[in-house]
Amino acid sequence: MEPIYNTIGTTYNTTRQADPYITSRILHFLNHQAGNHYLDIGCGTGNYTIALSNQGLDFTGVEPSEKMLTEARVRSQKVTWLQGTAENIPADDETFDGIIATLTIHHWVNLEKALKELYRVAKQGAKIVFFTATPQQMSGYWLNRYFPQMMSAAIVQMPSFEKISEALDNEGFAISTLEKYLIQDDLLDRFLYAGKNKPELYLDEAIRTGISSFAALANVNEVDAGILKLHSDIVSGRFTAVKERYDNELGDYLFVVAGKI
Repeated sequence: MEPIYNTIGTTYNTTRQADPYITSRILHFLNHQAGNHYLDIGCGTGNYTIALSNQGLDFTGVEPSEKMLTEARVRSQKVTWLQGTAENIPADDETFDGIIATLTIHHWVNLEKALKELYRVAKQGAKIVFFTATPQQMSGYWLNRYFPQMMSAAIVQMPSFEKISEALDNEGFAISTLEKYLIQDDLLDRFLYAGKNKPELYLDEAIRTGISSFAALANVNEVDAGILKLHSDIVSGRFTAVKERYDNELGDYLFVVAGKI
């Protein structure tokens, strides 16, 4: 995914910002202690890294895209920024007291190898906090009506909760908390399902450009047709009924919190 994020890196921050609520939940799950050192793996341009650093946490951000890191370095000098991947983290053993990964594990090449590497750099008892979506949750997005091929590709790319749970257990982590996240109307971070309650967001090309599924997995013809259909449904009022058909109790995203045992 590095070439994609090199491409969208220069405009990423126009639509992608650290959401205060999501930041607050990550902060809560980390149970921050003074003097601790934390890792944001797949940090992008550092939106959540910087937001948490501004709360007084000592952070290192690791990201494969040099374009993203260039932007991150301009935005904050308090954070240590390093180029690397989840499978190859440029840090010594048992360096970090906690690790976060926000909307990134589906980009990892090898989940098991990545978790083995996270275990290596994590101190005993360290918390790891994933913010992600499961294939089951994504199958309930109304985006499937308008962009079925893109969503199918995105769902295939996303590791299931069962796979995540098994891999965590195999590599020496124990899950302590699962918390569903439902899209909030005041959400600032325009990730894939950010427009759940505001479908008009997807009519904005800048919004779509900042979403990796649209940038990397979408067919131009399908997107054009889907946008026309979505716009028509919004104008006619049909969209309300469409959205209601996709209502479910699975949550839109998921916080997964585990500890190194």
